[in-house]
Amino acid sequence: MALAAGHLVAGLVSPLASPFLAVGNTAIDLTPHPVKDFAIRTFGENDKLVLLGSMAVVLAGLGVVAGLLSRRSPWPGTVLAALLGLLGIAAVLARPTTTGWSVLAPLASLVAGVVAFRWLWSQAVPAVVPERRRFLLTTAAIAVGAGVSALGGQLLAGRVDVEASRRAIKLRPRETAPEIPFDADFAREGTPPFLTPNEKFYRVDTALTVPRLRAEDWRMRVHGMVDNEMVLTYDDLLRRPLVEKTITLVCVSNEVGGPYISTSNFIGVSLPDLLREAGVRPGADQLATTSVDGWTCGTPVDKIMAPGSNAMLALGMNGEPLPIERGFPVRMVVPGLYGYVSATKWLVDAELTTFDTFDPYWAQRGWGKKAPVKVMSRVDRPKSFERVPAGRFVAAGIAWAQHIGIDRVEVRVDGGPWQDATLSREVNVDTWRMWRIELDLKEGNHTVECRATDRKGTTQTSERAAPIPDGATGWHSMVFTSVAG
Repeated sequence: MALAAGHLVAGLVSPLASPFLAVGNTAIDLTPHPVKDFAIRTFGENDKLVLLGSMAVVLAGLGVVAGLLSRRSPWPGTVLAALLGLLGIAAVLARPTTTGWSVLAPLASLVAGVVAFRWLWSQAVPAVVPERRRFLLTTAAIAVGAGVSALGGQLLAGRVDVEASRRAIKLRPRETAPEIPFDADFAREGTPPFLTPNEKFYRVDTALTVPRLRAEDWRMRVHGMVDNEMVLTYDDLLRRPLVEKTITLVCVSNEVGGPYISTSNFIGVSLPDLLREAGVRPGADQLATTSVDGWTCGTPVDKIMAPGSNAMLALGMNGEPLPIERGFPVRMVVPGLYGYVSATKWLVDAELTTFDTFDPYWAQRGWGKKAPVKVMSRVDRPKSFERVPAGRFVAAGIAWAQHIGIDRVEVRVDGGPWQDATLSREVNVDTWRMWRIELDLKEGNHTVECRATDRKGTTQTSERAAPIPDGATGWHSMVFTSVAG
């Protein structure tokens, strides 16, 4: 009942004021890096669901504890309910998006929790059958009421029809991306398709619930070390020249051989043009951007303003407006940088500042501040422990070094000599590149490894390193077995 009351009031004041979600977001902020990496590696995009489910189980367990401690007196359970309510208030007040009204949601949760517990305790005494039936019916009614309240909060939180706002948008880029050539991937031999479908584009972020903001309500302030402060609306962006660029994004949480890399035709507005219009003052070396949920990101200004950077405020992916989960209405895209320093979703604020004066979200937690993408490659075929026919076999995979380009991929089997793989046709230097190689395999167990070299001559290092602080390194390998056909 307490959670339902808090969620209902949060639906009226701000969805982010829900005490349950605020506690969850605080837990994410305080979780040690190894635990976060384990959650992302193990649960992928379901890590938030696992967290919420775990929190629900813990709360249920605390409810049992409250009941056991209060067999003779209601005070132990009352105090526990009040402490949980105060925890919710503290979590909401700690969020960067908190307003004066936000505290009403956890306050409602605290009052509802204490009142509900006191009432249930007063009814939980030995009684004749009619009294017990009345108690059970009343308890059931409270449970139903809690469910209705929670549903009401959910409906209020989504009372603005974001999907209708999204469907009404028509994006007409003045400059379209070149058509992807048929030989840009080796999908028939095990690589991903060159363009990632929107629903399969990787998602790694800290948002427990997806922010929902209509395009017509969207505003972005450009301020800080600029000559001309700006407040942009979505229509302002639509009136600017829209461009379409094919770009590969990769998450810094990607382990060696990991799945968090995807490619899309992004549609948006030139970010360098916008910053030139704002007038970046000398000394400003960081663009600090903020999501509607308070998450912050810092991007090197020189990377954005470099000739041909292709940095943009993206409004669309693969011919349609951004999916809500991928940042609708507006996100940022800067090729050549890991997402945590370049790809703010649900973007609402951009401040020109310096790296010396402001540390964004992940920099505060020990991650690197600039994080250029490292040259990397991955084996997609064979799969780990796959059984394949002995004799002629085609191995395949991907390689990337965004904004520099892939020059070469080499493959070796069982520690033997390196062999050059055949590369797919390059679409542009901001995208991944596929590779394939024909191998002659004897029966038995094998290990295949790959390494890439970029256009600057940098070869992927064999030294294994974890994603923190600025991206994983090492050669990817697969162990598999060749069997007689």
